Amino acid sequence: MFGARCLLRALRSCSSAPCPRHRPAARVSVRGALGIQSANGERVKVQGWIRSVRSQKEVLFLHVNDGSSLESLQVVADSSFDSRELAFGSSVEVQGQLVKSPSKKQNVELKAEKIEVVGNCDAKAFPVKYKERHPLEYLRQYPHLRCRTNVLGSVLRVRSEATAAIHSFFKDSGFVHIHTPVITSNDCEGAGELFQVEPSSKIKVPEENFFNIPVFLTVSGQLHLEVMSGAFTQVFTFGPTFRAENSQSRRHLAEFYMVEAEISFLESLQDLMQVMENLFKTTAMTVLSNCPKDVELCHKFIAPGQKDRLEHMLKNNFLVISYTEAVEILKQASQNFTFTPEVAAVDLLVPGVGELFGGSLREERYHFLEQRLARLGLTEAYQWYLDLRRFGSVPHGGFGMGFERYLQCILGIDNIKDVIPFPRFTHSCLL
Repeated sequence: MFGARCLLRALRSCSSAPCPRHRPAARVSVRGALGIQSANGERVKVQGWIRSVRSQKEVLFLHVNDGSSLESLQVVADSSFDSRELAFGSSVEVQGQLVKSPSKKQNVELKAEKIEVVGNCDAKAFPVKYKERHPLEYLRQYPHLRCRTNVLGSVLRVRSEATAAIHSFFKDSGFVHIHTPVITSNDCEGAGELFQVEPSSKIKVPEENFFNIPVFLTVSGQLHLEVMSGAFTQVFTFGPTFRAENSQSRRHLAEFYMVEAEISFLESLQDLMQVMENLFKTTAMTVLSNCPKDVELCHKFIAPGQKDRLEHMLKNNFLVISYTEAVEILKQASQNFTFTPEVAAVDLLVPGVGELFGGSLREERYHFLEQRLARLGLTEAYQWYLDLRRFGSVPHGGFGMGFERYLQCILGIDNIKDVIPFPRFTHSCLL
């Protein structure tokens, strides 16, 4: 009995006493780890892909990157960790202590306690080679792998940052974000370069359409924004648009992103031009501030001289080429009918890129539009557009900016196919 009581007291004592154990490693991104100014041996866990391996007699050096930054985190491990599985391209999880680095090239390094290979990579068969600077044309063959290169990683981080900066600009300027439809019954541009939408399985009655009328992938959200500008004074949309252009030029894609805005109570083309210029400069400065090394990589290895050209654009007022022949353009295009009535228009042209912005004041005169639609036999189809002018119409205008061309302008990338994750163009739809 005495022995049983002693054992019970011992068990209670053990259960109440804290058991010494390691504190779990906190998961951090490579960018977060590199941003720590004074590391004091914090236990962390980093997950990513090996960018380089260097083995010495007693020490193993790995550079691990997780896509959060251009820079990789140096991992220092005992040579006993060396393995064929620790190869360029392999995915790993590393746990250890974050310590101050003796090297001047980085503030910190990770002293590994545990390295786990999550996924092996056959470096010999891997199309992306270590320390080889592949041409962008070569990388287009591998849309599923090219994002793992430094240059495409930088481009896509800039793309992400620019997207956030554009949304922030419009929000700070009082614009309401509108999700305009991808499927539409109108041809906003009127060039006839449309993708028609049909169900994959044929409808039993050939004369009928899924939506009862022919519908297309949108070429622009302008007309839908004009609808919204009758209730909100400032609106914008940012989404994919589609053009069935039979072109493989360096400036065209079948699927690309457009930033479009519409402003009510707008009477001056100059006011519209100022918004366009502010959008470009504000977002570009944000990108340069938040992604300096990514932008620098493109300027250094892809487009030498682009840094100076971009700085010139940001420091000076834009030279804007404007025109007022919109009515004449509509007349010339009447056989295809482009229904974007404009009374004064402006384009922003950038060397090497082409048209970056296109904007105009819209035609708000009811009788002018009514007569024109009657001549074209489109009064019934566009009665809704006349209604916008009948019920509380105001002077208004707007613009569109090609997002991929904007990225080309910022980074100096020559081909538009290299600033979008998965380029779609004629005879090419990989993945």
